[in-house]
Amino acid sequence: MQLNFIANQSFASHSGRTLPVIDPSDGQPFDDIQRSDERDIDDAVRAARQCFEGPWSALSAAERGRLLMALSNKVAEHADELAALEQRDCGKPTKQAKADAAALVRYFEFYAGACDKLHGETLPYQSGYSVFTWREPHGVTGHVIPWNYPMQIFGRSVGGALAAGNCCVVKPAEDACLSLIRVAQLAAEVGFPPGAINIVTGYGHEVGDALARHAGIDHISFTGSPRVGTIIQQVAAERHCPVTLELGGKSPQIIFADADLDAALPVVINAIVQNAGQTCSAGSRVLIEQRIYDDVLARLGEAFEALRVGPAALDLDVGPLIRQTQQQRVWDFLSDAQSASIPIVAQGTVVDEAPDTGFYQAPVLLADVPVAHRVAQEEVFGPVLSAMPFTDEDHAVELANATSFGLVAGVWTRDGARQFRMARRVKAGQVFINNYGAGGGVELPFGGYKSSGYGREKGFEALYGFTVLKTVAVRHG
Repeated sequence: MQLNFIANQSFASHSGRTLPVIDPSDGQPFDDIQRSDERDIDDAVRAARQCFEGPWSALSAAERGRLLMALSNKVAEHADELAALEQRDCGKPTKQAKADAAALVRYFEFYAGACDKLHGETLPYQSGYSVFTWREPHGVTGHVIPWNYPMQIFGRSVGGALAAGNCCVVKPAEDACLSLIRVAQLAAEVGFPPGAINIVTGYGHEVGDALARHAGIDHISFTGSPRVGTIIQQVAAERHCPVTLELGGKSPQIIFADADLDAALPVVINAIVQNAGQTCSAGSRVLIEQRIYDDVLARLGEAFEALRVGPAALDLDVGPLIRQTQQQRVWDFLSDAQSASIPIVAQGTVVDEAPDTGFYQAPVLLADVPVAHRVAQEEVFGPVLSAMPFTDEDHAVELANATSFGLVAGVWTRDGARQFRMARRVKAGQVFINNYGAGGGVELPFGGYKSSGYGREKGFEALYGFTVLKTVAVRHG
């Protein structure tokens, strides 16, 4: 049984209730986590506040950096253990789970080096004054971490908050807690003071709501659906608590006729099948210039038919979806597409070794998807790629911007001028030219336009969101 981790100690929930941990590969429970409530959140917030007002604030920026680097090294030592936990908890193929553990190492490494680089400014002003700015931590930050990339998003969110000088209360998704509990334990082992990192598990409507409403939380970082993000924002607004929201996406891959298709197509496929399509930045729409449309569809279709889906341990192209309700959500989208006579070009194969009780979905390539259809407008969060043709650059921009989201976009063209025009015209927080994701670099600020949220995580930019700017004006004559 997994316990909450508060002030460097393991605690059962006040309620005494638990939730089963389900293996998506076979649909069977294999562990339990705490079903916590507002009392457990209150314990965690008080522990974080005591730490912030005590030992954590007493550390210099350089000392915080050394602790984060020690944690980075510790995570590296336990990378296989953490990958195995996340693999079973989330259904990730081995290579994806190991990549996530490696990314967590890098997040802590990056933010370790950033701790003592967060500077203020001096401002020129009228004679007799000296004016400068400080960047101060919020204090206690709340973090709601989703189930699709627990380690990665913990690293970018909590790592940045700690680097800026905050103490953290973390509510993981009830579907994916195990790796984060273990990371918090490792942090205690390397010397993080009690209360710097606190983990409280449970349902979003119970624990997540209590976290967002708690008067002791000074900033909230939320990654998840637009619907829940709206609720978090509304609750936080009641007490004027700042929020960083990383929400959904409906990200386009835009392929022009002059693109290097040999380079583009493997990337386009990976961008929708990685983590079984359960990625906020998944390239779930592919916009293809009309004169190469049929050729590209044929090549994509051949690649889709070669994709294999199965249990995480088999380390195939695609693992299971996280749970049965997510599987049903994908089925509902595909059913709607079928009712609208949207053609299926190709789909992958679920291998015979996959248990019937697992939550599997073969990747599906749809063609000629109407721009207004929900499969082209809403986040499926599964391995479903919607293809549609465009006639020219203006039409491509129109289609790319035709959703309520604006998280990521990929542009594939050899035309240098077009690359810059498209980067400026597409409404997205990240635009990748002749690549998609740039290897997921932790240095690259990440966040969205429109319904994809606001604020930025990753990179140095994240540190600004995790601090408050104070202006100090000294009159000295």
